[in-house]
Amino acid sequence: MKPTLGPTVTLDRQSEKRSDKEYIAQLTEANSTRFFVIAGARPVIETNAERTETRIRWFTGEEIESLGLALSEAIFLGVDPSEERAYFAVATSEHYARGAPQARDALKHRVEIRNLAVQGQMPAEELALVSQAAALATWHENSRCCGRCGGSMTFKFGGWKRKCWACGYETYPRLDPVVIMAVTDGERLVLAHEHRFPDKMYSALAGHVEPGDDVEYAVRRETKEEVGLEVEQVRFLGSQPWPFPYSLMLGCIASVKPGELIVDANEIEHARWFTKEEASQMLAGTHADELWLPGAQSMAHHVVKAVLDGETA
Repeated sequence: MKPTLGPTVTLDRQSEKRSDKEYIAQLTEANSTRFFVIAGARPVIETNAERTETRIRWFTGEEIESLGLALSEAIFLGVDPSEERAYFAVATSEHYARGAPQARDALKHRVEIRNLAVQGQMPAEELALVSQAAALATWHENSRCCGRCGGSMTFKFGGWKRKCWACGYETYPRLDPVVIMAVTDGERLVLAHEHRFPDKMYSALAGHVEPGDDVEYAVRRETKEEVGLEVEQVRFLGSQPWPFPYSLMLGCIASVKPGELIVDANEIEHARWFTKEEASQMLAGTHADELWLPGAQSMAHHVVKAVLDGETA
C-alpha cells in the first residue's frame, strides 16, 4: 500500500544542522542551491510540451530575488548527497503571485496539490517535497504570533522552528494525526458522505486523534461517535502525510458486528452499508448510480481496497 503522497523523499534533511545559522546561510547563498515557490499552498510547476509530465519549477537564488522574494525565510528541504546540492522552498501569497509585475509571468503556472496527486504526472519524490513545503508554509502563516504572550515569532532552524522574540517561547511544525478506517462486518463496509464532499462521493470514516487517545481507541471512539457501531478489533495498515493543511493519515481496518447505523449529522451528511461488490465498483468508477470513492492518491482508497483484497482486522 503506497499512497501517492507517501514519504519517498530522497533528500538528506540534515536535521542535526538546522540550528547552525551560518551553515543554513551558506547553503542559501550557494550558486548550486535550488529553490521552488509555493504561492498560497499551490506550487509553481512546469510541464513538457505534451503535458504528460509535470515537475517542480526550480529557481536559482538570483532568480528568486529578481522575483522580489526574500531568501531569509526560505524553508530548508534538504541536501542531495549525489549532487552536493541543497534545496529550499520559498512561500508567498497567491495575491503576490498574481499581482506583482516582476513575478506574474514566472509564477503563473501554479497547481493545487490535490490535482497533482490525482493526475499522477509528477514524480513521487517531488510530490512529497511539495506536500512537505506546503505543510510547513501553512504552519508558518498560522504561527506568526506567540501563543503564550502574543509577541511576534521569528523564523528559525531553516524554517523548522519559530521563537518568540519577547518571551522566548519556541514552537515546532504542527502535525495533526487522523485515523481513517475501513469499517467492516466481514461482508460489507460502512462508507460515508460528508457535507463538504462532491456529489456522489463517499469515503471511509475518519477523525482526529485527540489528547489521551492511542490509535486503536481513536478508531473505536470515532466509529461510535459517527455511526454508532462498537468496534471489536482494529488493525493498523499504514500512514500517509496529507498536507491539507498538515495531517498525518493513519490507515486502519475496524471490525464490527452488523448493526443499524446511528449517524451523527454534525459530522457526516449520511452513511450506509455497502456490499464489497458495490465498493469495488465505486473504486473502479463503474457503480450504476455513479457513486465513487477517492482515487489511489488517498489513504481512504487503500484501506477500502485492503478489505476488498481480503485483509481483516
